Amino acid sequence: MKIEELFSVRGKVALVTGGSRGLGEIIARAYVENGAKVYITSRNAEACMSLAEELSKVGECIAIPADLSRMEEIERLSAELHKREKKLDILVNNAGASWGATFAEFPEKGWDKVMDLNVKSVFFLTQQLLDLLEAAGSRDAYSRVINIGSIEGIRTTHLEAYSYAASKAGVNHLTRIMAKFLAPKFIAVNAIAPGYFPSKMTDAIDEHGAKEVVDNAPMKRMGRPEDMAGIALYLASRASSFVCGAVIPVDGGLATTA
Repeated sequence: MKIEELFSVRGKVALVTGGSRGLGEIIARAYVENGAKVYITSRNAEACMSLAEELSKVGECIAIPADLSRMEEIERLSAELHKREKKLDILVNNAGASWGATFAEFPEKGWDKVMDLNVKSVFFLTQQLLDLLEAAGSRDAYSRVINIGSIEGIRTTHLEAYSYAASKAGVNHLTRIMAKFLAPKFIAVNAIAPGYFPSKMTDAIDEHGAKEVVDNAPMKRMGRPEDMAGIALYLASRASSFVCGAVIPVDGGLATTA
């Protein structure tokens, strides 16, 4: 089989949440540039619409802004997608948030906001889109759910981001149990556990913390866009057709060696 066929997403329909910036933008861009029809959603409507307009110059990208921390918005997004599509080949649950505070000062709102978006929305959006994912899957070509976890759900870090770390550990394990029960429906569920990539979220880390991350990683650098694009294309294509329930660190070796 030719490599172009093995890693192809051409003609597939994808939804990328948190798709207007950061890792979501990288993934959405990779899919659009390689021939997929991509829906992106994020809370920031202006950013979402702007990126969709940009990516539509090279492929097909449609923005449906939504705040996935709220159940009614999950339902609205699902309804909008159902109006437009009869199947969904790829769902990337990427939308996420973080909150940093000391243990003594950590607020309830910093717990609930992060858990609702990072964990609850992953489960309930997938549930809402289950029929579209089932319609796309078959015994020889499963549809794909790709959850974006984090290495902070695998290791302990120097950062006091309690709800974020707990939520990403939850995503990592939720991925495994979803994989077990959705595989009979011809839906393969896997997760990417990114390390440190330049983004709005990592911009909050001070210079000393950023240096510590790079120094501790065997590859001595942060992630690049092609690092995330590659794993996202792999997990959405025929190349990963026998991968199910995996949580794949993409972190330059940081989580498994530091």
